[in-house]
Amino acid sequence: MEKQHSQLYGVMAEFETANQLLRAAEKVRDAGYKHMDAYAPFPVEGLSEALGLGRNLVPLLTLCGGLCGGLGGFGFEYWVNVISYPMNVAGRPLNSWPAFIPVTFELTVLGAALTAVFGMIALNGLPRPHHPVFNVHRFASRATTDKFFICIEATDPKFSLADTARFLESLHPQHVTEVQDE
Repeated sequence: MEKQHSQLYGVMAEFETANQLLRAAEKVRDAGYKHMDAYAPFPVEGLSEALGLGRNLVPLLTLCGGLCGGLGGFGFEYWVNVISYPMNVAGRPLNSWPAFIPVTFELTVLGAALTAVFGMIALNGLPRPHHPVFNVHRFASRATTDKFFICIEATDPKFSLADTARFLESLHPQHVTEVQDE
């Protein structure tokens, strides 16, 4: 059997505090890097802006899912009661829309919720059983407790191993590590 060779995923820097991570993320973004990610043991206010991340699509997907669910539910009830199986009971109109509201509401909520969950999963690239950053021992043991990390990916157009590592060293991290994708 042939042994697979590991590929370089990126370069990672480790910081002591959230403020250091925020300043580093801003400097990395200002230096022109686009393919990067930051990792912290708790939510850090302003980190998304510091990384230059745009708005995500989950709210728009949720709106579309809710509209599709609501229109689908109303359309189905209309089709059944008016077109497919019209039955005049006690002189009520065939298109009795007030009676359609509970199902329309429920399918709106169901469509929005399912689209939000599955849209978030898809946009986050999940499921991903293993991420290359877990190959770094310092990350695996400290990322969820007390350290802050930023990783510049090798897919970045500006990435050069030596230059990127030197740039991260200039940000005064505790440690800089190459991340291998095994």
